[in-house]
Amino acid sequence: MFSFISWFKPSVPTWLIPDTNPLDCVLQGLVGACGISVLCNLLRVYLFVEAQSYADSTDDPKTKSSHNRGLIQRIQFWILTLILGFVGSRVASLVVLEFCLRAVSSRLTAASDPLTDSVLQLLVQCQFSLGCAFNCSLQFLHEGAPQAWLSLLLAAGLSWFLASQCSRLRRHVMAMYPMHSTQRYCGVCIGLLTTGTSILTFLCSALILTFSVASIAAVSSINRHFLSTSEALRFWTPLTICYTLLIIYMQDEQNRQPGGQALLNTVVVRLGGLLVLMLTVGRWADVLHVLVCFTGEAACLLPAQDLLESTSKGAADVSSRSVMKDGDKRRLKKLDKRD
Repeated sequence: MFSFISWFKPSVPTWLIPDTNPLDCVLQGLVGACGISVLCNLLRVYLFVEAQSYADSTDDPKTKSSHNRGLIQRIQFWILTLILGFVGSRVASLVVLEFCLRAVSSRLTAASDPLTDSVLQLLVQCQFSLGCAFNCSLQFLHEGAPQAWLSLLLAAGLSWFLASQCSRLRRHVMAMYPMHSTQRYCGVCIGLLTTGTSILTFLCSALILTFSVASIAAVSSINRHFLSTSEALRFWTPLTICYTLLIIYMQDEQNRQPGGQALLNTVVVRLGGLLVLMLTVGRWADVLHVLVCFTGEAACLLPAQDLLESTSKGAADVSSRSVMKDGDKRRLKKLDKRD
């Protein structure tokens, strides 16, 4: 009787079944979404403090936080949690390795550009890659653990606490920093006034450590799916050639058309290249996960348009201030010669 009923039960394709426990996937996605939230909040705090240090007045409407930002961030947080929990370790590993290659290449080729400008742009671009990095690292570190969900639950709780504290810091700074920094009233704002520039150094150090661990985990995760060296070479050779050419193309496009539109175009190009590669040497589950990555990148970059505008505006302000300083030095030299 039961066999007759099970004959009518629709069978689910094997490539739709996740490789790990769904609870572990959700907890890993929650940790990745919290990491993205911490990065965005600290980056907004840094840019706001930098803007206030050079602003003549505090009535600029662009520096004030929007009332709808909290709702947008909550929606973005839970969307990223579901997406990062659904994306498999294989595609997440490829996203991590692609960003590491892109970051190293951009730092080698952008020696003439201002350091802060290129670093800020990389921080804005690495949001979804950071979530995938946490996904790869947690799956690699908890592989084979009998009670992995307990440690993942602890990691999710700590990540939630850090994300909530960074969100509170951002709201406090946006509302009270212009007044507290001038009146020397709040210890947090006074600390940001004196050591606010160290936030960027802290973010860079944390991201270097995170992606270093994630790259090791990504290589191990990808090589685990191959049975022989010839299979690995058949996968890694087109991957390396494809992404080397894509990175060269994307850097040329960003130099020609700097801005948010060029960044979105490069996202489509590199994920499209990954999609073609997965159609060639991947599995159907990998193709589905790459399609989901399009939504994840959009969920990260579309709400971050203010960060892109702030980084480009900050670069223009830095260049104008450097020009003004050079002009002042030349005037001082002329006055010295006259005297």
